[in-house]
Amino acid sequence: MKKLALLGSAAALALAAFGGAALAEYPEKPVTFIVPWPPGDLEDVLTRMIAEELQNQTGVPAAVVNKPGGGGVVGGLEVATASPDGYTIGSLTVGIPTVKTMGPDAQFAADALEPVGIFLTYPFLIAAKADAPYSTMAELAEYSKANPVRLGHFGYGIEPTMMTVFGLQELGGTFSAEAAFDAVDCSTLANGDADVINTTAQLVLSCLGEIKVLATITGDRTAITPDVPTLGEQVPALAGSSLWNGLFVPKGTPQEVKDKIAAIAQTVVASDAAQEIAKTTGALVYWQDQASATEQVAKDMKDLAALREKLGVTE
Repeated sequence: MKKLALLGSAAALALAAFGGAALAEYPEKPVTFIVPWPPGDLEDVLTRMIAEELQNQTGVPAAVVNKPGGGGVVGGLEVATASPDGYTIGSLTVGIPTVKTMGPDAQFAADALEPVGIFLTYPFLIAAKADAPYSTMAELAEYSKANPVRLGHFGYGIEPTMMTVFGLQELGGTFSAEAAFDAVDCSTLANGDADVINTTAQLVLSCLGEIKVLATITGDRTAITPDVPTLGEQVPALAGSSLWNGLFVPKGTPQEVKDKIAAIAQTVVASDAAQEIAKTTGALVYWQDQASATEQVAKDMKDLAALREKLGVTE
């Protein structure tokens, strides 16, 4: 009996050593981070910092590839269908593992992606020209009853657009027209392409003093717009609504690989450089671990499915 116990202990030690070796060996070849949006926004900047840290710590090349298109579907699909080995990592917004897996035209299943962790909450906002005859969502709703108001966004079926449309409806208003743009920034308002936009603060920082922010789609007010109420403050049905970005890998990726990616990402978000980005943009930069991120995705899946049903979104 003692001999069997010793053999069992030896086997356990051997397995532990093997597991440690497997962890130490990753990565053995270049790693690609997929960002399904054009370069320059917060998720892109922070993902590049994570990729650089991975390269610094391991000596293995790591690159960020921007794959915009389909409201994030093009990049999300590439991650979902990649080999589950840790060499393709997605930096994905909340809607890609939730909204983009819903409906008859979904190109990948909700369980095709596994979170490594969430690292960013966007300072998403709803804005208009500085001379717009409304300053709050309630005033916009009232104005829209007698005047046309066009909304510019990143895609009708994505979560910030649905929250904006639903929020205005809850207040008794409506948008007369809406259109999606690859980039929703200062020029979208300046060129008259839209009367109201929803976008990330990063894309309008250069003209923030020349536009009027009606609301932020954040859990709390942002550092750069502390006097602007959140959408949830103005529309109680959307209280606590926010938009996050996290690292995702294909289903079946080894846990030790996910743990190593997470440890590197944690180092980055805790850095002075990342926290300075948070301070100057109003974003929240943090680390929400795999278990908590999994719960977050499940909650948002339920909430966003209900919002789609209320708005009659089927695509």
